Order: sequence, then structure tokens, then C-alpha cells
Amino acid sequence: MARILIVEDEPVIAGALQDDLSLEGYDVTVVGDGAAGARYAIEHPVDLIVLDVMLPSRDGVDVCRDVRRAGLQTPILMLTARAQEAEKILAFEAGADDYVTKPFGTKELRARIKALLRRAESGRGQQPDVFEFADVQVDFTRGEVRRGGQPLDLTLTEFKLIGAFVRNQGRVLSRQQLLDAAWGVGTVLSDRAVDNHIVNLRRKIERVPTEPNHLVSVRGLGYRFDV
Repeated sequence: MARILIVEDEPVIAGALQDDLSLEGYDVTVVGDGAAGARYAIEHPVDLIVLDVMLPSRDGVDVCRDVRRAGLQTPILMLTARAQEAEKILAFEAGADDYVTKPFGTKELRARIKALLRRAESGRGQQPDVFEFADVQVDFTRGEVRRGGQPLDLTLTEFKLIGAFVRNQGRVLSRQQLLDAAWGVGTVLSDRAVDNHIVNLRRKIERVPTEPNHLVSVRGLGYRFDV
């Protein structure tokens, strides 16, 4: 059963969507606030997010950015009462996968949701549950990291960090993006906290921690994960 998060502050629309999608067999959760929606999406595994643009506390475009900065590739379907091209471009640039203008037909919305879920399932089929590099295996199904076949003693934060790196291999991640991914959006910590966790993670997965081959520093920008 696919899990869908609806972030919508209009009770009538949210209730109608929840009822309709539940009847379609989806496990549906509704959140009526932008900031709370971002936290839920990052802290709870969902298969798709239906996200309104106009929300209290944090608008949908910013929520979309928060989810992407946390390293999540969850499909996001944006809802808005605005039909301007500039609004759509802004949503797609923030990381949205699809865009529907209110008022919308339930049949169209269902079709778009099914298409996004199929696309995501197809993409997951190409990604192994166990990601391997050098003599390290990151096992997302078991929630553990092994080196040479032996489980490593990683903290939850370290596991979240390596998960963010695996999802974004070859891309530079800023310290803020890593904070969002491992500690949660809105967490206030110094850059040194991120650096210290990277140092500890290097000690566990790098052959020579002082000369890392995988968790590479990119001066002035952040860190990059190379395999």
C-alpha cells in the first residue's frame, strides 16, 4: 500500500482528497501546515507528497526545497490556485515532479498520482537495497553499514549522513543540506558539528581517514561522496 502525505490547509479540500485516495487503497496522512509538513516528510517514509503552494508558516515551494535539500527524492505533486507559467517554473525549479491547478478533477489527479508512483517504483527497481563501494556495504533494508562483512557501530546521525551521500553521489552537499538531512530542517547547529561527524564517519569507512577517497572536502562548499 503506497503511503501518501497531503499537505493542505483547506479542510474541505484536504478531507475530500483523503477520502478519495483512501478509497483508492492508499495510506493517507494529512498535515495542514507547511513547516509541519516538511518535518513529517523528512522524518517519516512516504511514497508521494501532494503539496499545496499556499500554506501557513511555510509555503509549498519552500517545503519542496526543504524536502530536496534533505536528500529525499520522494515524488511531489504541487497543487495551486494559480495558473501562471512563472509559478509553475518556480515549483519545478524547487524540485516538484508535477503540478495541478485548482480546481482539478479527481480522475486527473488520481491518474497523475499513479503515474508518479509508477515512475518512482521503476526508479527504485534500478537502485539496490544494498549500496556497495570499496569494501563497504550500506544496507538500507537492515539499517546498517558493514565493512568487510562486519557491521560498523554507526550512530543514527552517521547513518543518515551516509544515506544522504549515497543518494547524492558525485554531488557537492553543503553543510546546511547535510544538517537538514541528518538532523532535520530548522535545526540550528554550528558547521563544526557537521565537520566532527564527517571526521568520525571517515574513521569508520575510509582506509586512510586523513586522506579520504570517498568523503571528500570541497573547499568553501561542503562535501562530496565519490565511489
